[in-house]
Formats: sequence, structure tokens, C-alpha cells
Amino acid sequence: MVKKMRHWFLPGPMEEEPDYLPPGPRAEPREAEVLDDWRKAEAGHAARLARVAGRVGALDDRLRRGPKGWRHRLALIEAADLSWLNGDRIGPDRLALWISMRISGLHDDTAALARVGWAVRRLTGGPGPEEDLSAFLDRRDPENMADEAEPFGDRVGGWLDLMAQAAKLHPITRACMGFHLWSLAGLGQHGDRLEAAITAARIAASDGKGAVFAPLAMGGAGGLRAGGPPADRLARWLDGMETACLTGMRHLDDIEAWSARAETEMSSLSGRTPPALCAVLTEWPLVSAPMAEALTGASRAAVQRNLAWMEARGLIREVTGQGRFRMWRAVA
Repeated sequence: MVKKMRHWFLPGPMEEEPDYLPPGPRAEPREAEVLDDWRKAEAGHAARLARVAGRVGALDDRLRRGPKGWRHRLALIEAADLSWLNGDRIGPDRLALWISMRISGLHDDTAALARVGWAVRRLTGGPGPEEDLSAFLDRRDPENMADEAEPFGDRVGGWLDLMAQAAKLHPITRACMGFHLWSLAGLGQHGDRLEAAITAARIAASDGKGAVFAPLAMGGAGGLRAGGPPADRLARWLDGMETACLTGMRHLDDIEAWSARAETEMSSLSGRTPPALCAVLTEWPLVSAPMAEALTGASRAAVQRNLAWMEARGLIREVTGQGRFRMWRAVA
């Protein structure tokens, strides 16, 4: 008789029943119940799911046809919004300086900046989480792991196995399920929900060709709130994702209109700095002079001269109000 294996993060039945079934892989009763609950939740929200999938598809098509900088811009905004899940509260300005130049402020938490920097990298490309979750998370078991500790690879394997069994669910539903089973699988470290959200965002957009991720937190992270049965969690998830997709589309509308206006007004300027600076302001929500210098390869004088010209014509606005460490954003 084959002893049944059970994912440790899903409790088994109260009493063991005799196993008269032939040997071979099969879902545990508790796993089957979990999957069935999510199938019922998806069926109950079919119309809403179709509408949200349409929103994600529209965003995917928009990003597929747009410049590559749009993806980076949305990834920065989403990562900054998701940083609030862990209480890091990394603003777009601090995040931009850290990613572009590895500059942090005196009171900045560099570990928090590194976490959100990881999120931006995963939201802008690379293999998805279901190909190699350990590599995606950049986490491995420590060499001096205690003997009684559950190996990280086993926890990853349990979560991936359950996700594979849910392959017939829509990617948006699977993403929601995976997010809410994350901590139960023992994958969260020190209450870190950022990894779960980034993983879910990638899974939700796994069928796309333009969007690397489906936004979850733009316009608010209410869709990530835990509590209630799967049907309630999926309902909140869909509402939050729809709001986030609409917010993302508005961001793209604004930056597309700004790019057209900037191109027209700067057409009389010569040199490579003006178009390069426009591209940087399209890709980054906030830009400093040192950032622009590093990203465009132009001289500091050329960057400052063009920033001043653009600010005088209302194309950009300085947002810090400081004499030093100034940052500008495009004015739609």
C-alpha cells in the first residue's frame, strides 16, 4: 500500500481512510477541496472576470504597440505602490534614484530599496515565476539550515504543484489563488507580501505579449486584502485589478499626449540631447539632472540647459521645491 503524501501547508482529513485505490499520483482530498472552492469562485464571477480580462488584454495590446519605456514606467509606479504592502513606502523619486544610480538618502532603508528594486526588475522582464520560482525570487536554502527546518525547495514545490493542478483556471484566478496561498505554503519571509504580489502580477499576465505584468495596486491595493472565502477574495481581486488597469491606461494616455506635445515643441532644437531627454522622461516618472546625465550620456551642462528650456515652456515641472537634489516630471 502506498502512503499518501500531503502538502504540509494544507491540513489533511481528521481521520485516515483505508486506501483501496491503485498507486499513482492524485490530488489529496484537502487539495481537491481548495481547488474546487476556487473553481466555484471563478464560475460565480464569470462575467466580471471576462470584463477584467478584457481590461488586461487592452493594456497588453497598448503596451505591445507602444514604446518599451512605457513598460518600465508602469513597472516603477506599480512597484512603488506595492512597496506599501510591507510598510516600506518607497516613493517613485527614491526608487528612480536607487535603480538608475544606486543613490539612497541618509535615512533610506537600503534593504527596502533593494526589495523594491527587485520588484521592478521582475515586472520589466525575465523568465516567469512558474519556470523556476526559486530563481525568480532569488532565494535558496542557507548552507547552515537547521535540520528540522523545511527546505525552501520543498515549500516551492508544494506551491507550484497546487498551481499546476489549477492550470484550467483563468490566469487571473490562478494569480489570486496563488497570492492567497503564499503564506500558507511558508513562502512568505517575515511577513513579506511583496514577493507574492509580484509573482501573482506576472502569472495574471502570462498569456500577454505586450504587458509583462497585470497591475494590482495602481489606484489602491484593496484587491490584495485577505479575509473571507475564495469567492469574496476573487471579487476584491477583480475589482482591484480593473481599477489598476484603468489607472495604468490613464498613465499611458497622459504620457502619450505629453510625448507628442514635447516632440512638436522641441522640433526646433538641434542635437541628440532633446530627444534623448524626452525618452528618459517618458520612461521614468521622475528624473533628476544626474539621472538624465547618466541615462542620456549627455553633459551636465546640456542636460541642465534642456531641462530649463522644457520647464520654461511648461513641458516639465520641478516637484521637490529644493535647491539641491531637484527632480522633474512630465506635465501632461
